[in-house]
Amino acid sequence: MAGALLAASLLSGCDRIEQFVKGSSQPAPVAIPAQQDGRVAMLLPDFTQLVTRDGPSVVNIQASRENASPQPSSASQLPVPEDDPLYDFFRRFMPNQPPQDQQQEDSVSYGSGFIISSDGYILTNAHVVADGRQIRVTLTDKRELRAKLVGLDKRSDVALLKVAAADLPEVKIGSPADLKVGEWVAAIGAPFGFDNTVTAGIVSAKGRSLPDETLVPFIQTDVAINPGNSGGPLFNLRGEVVGINSQIYSRSGGFMGISFAIPIDLAMQVADQLKTKGKVSRGQLGINIQEVTQELAQSFGLPRPAGALVVRVDPKGPAARAGLQPGDIILKMNSQAIDSSKDLPMLVGSLGPGTKIKLVVWRKGFEKTMEATLVEQAPDNENNAKPASGETPQGYQFGKLGLTLSELTSEQRADLGIRGGLLIQKSQGPAARSGLQPGDIIMGLNQNDITSITAFEKALASSGGHAALLVKRGDSVLFIALRTD
Repeated sequence: MAGALLAASLLSGCDRIEQFVKGSSQPAPVAIPAQQDGRVAMLLPDFTQLVTRDGPSVVNIQASRENASPQPSSASQLPVPEDDPLYDFFRRFMPNQPPQDQQQEDSVSYGSGFIISSDGYILTNAHVVADGRQIRVTLTDKRELRAKLVGLDKRSDVALLKVAAADLPEVKIGSPADLKVGEWVAAIGAPFGFDNTVTAGIVSAKGRSLPDETLVPFIQTDVAINPGNSGGPLFNLRGEVVGINSQIYSRSGGFMGISFAIPIDLAMQVADQLKTKGKVSRGQLGINIQEVTQELAQSFGLPRPAGALVVRVDPKGPAARAGLQPGDIILKMNSQAIDSSKDLPMLVGSLGPGTKIKLVVWRKGFEKTMEATLVEQAPDNENNAKPASGETPQGYQFGKLGLTLSELTSEQRADLGIRGGLLIQKSQGPAARSGLQPGDIIMGLNQNDITSITAFEKALASSGGHAALLVKRGDSVLFIALRTD
């Protein structure tokens, strides 16, 4: 429920709210020796030097799209509806807004970017320039330059542009690894078209994993971000860029105190590949994983919830060749602990095809070491057919669990592309509370293949009170914990 709410509230893309602003500058705040009323006064950070020095390296970006219909929530449009009392105010006083009739004809996305090399390379968000027919960059000295899209990577939301210019002011690149939660940061961008707007705040969290964003460990801050900030830089107090503003969390469409930035080290890796190859290559293991809950950890005999639980292995992928199986829990990769399932895709995605890795997995109560070589794989083509219609097979009741199960017919197994499994006809009581649903197909129990009712009964008897059921649900495969005592 919370995940669905978060996913519905995350806004990315030019047609939504964007992100931070740049800024930062002077030394970190220090304590003043003098005391007043027994309290030590604190000197707040001053961003004036940073804005003066690095402001010229931030640019405004406009990307026009041909034959596109208007987007009501676009960053290129006003933030209030026409019937709002403030509509006339925004139309009169918000700069860089095209006339209303032009919005009906053209689609223009507005964003920010920053210069990473003096010969004209610029970083921004992929969603700012994706599908752009023409991209224009405006510098702080009012020069307008046409930009060439070198390449973009939608998975990381990073794009690299090139303008024909020399001796441009470039930013300094920092290290997100050195950022500390609570540290001051700032951003510069063009919210609502107000160019070179500076906002500041602190780092709220690091390594955030967002829905459908498995490759980016986002930096979370409370820096004020609004439409037009997307693609702009996030600065630390040393005047170094540590992130690219990308998304915000909002229920209203406006800034609500939570913003997310792409770590600059990841963005620079993407930019290097875009510059040299025009695309980004990432290594893949060929597995589907899920989080290990306390209940699943107990079912697998794991001392504490940790690691990435393998729910599916591509039979032609490197994980299968290495010997990985559904039910394995990956605890380490190259000696780096996997505390949460979100850690694994980020680690694997940072490596290229052909990279050899070492995995430590938990299997049936013991640790096992495996080696795999990453490859760049084609999209998974899992057979997603549903059980064939026809006469419903005889159901077997497991009243204590609240389950009514039936064996799949040979036709159903062929349609699903699986060797066995039990179809859940009814789910109530403990089974329903655990999340099992009618129509689910039980494929395994505590890493034992379930091909018949007899196999299910045997595995259930030896489960020790905790069963981890491998379940196929529509297009997905997942583990569900069920108490059996």
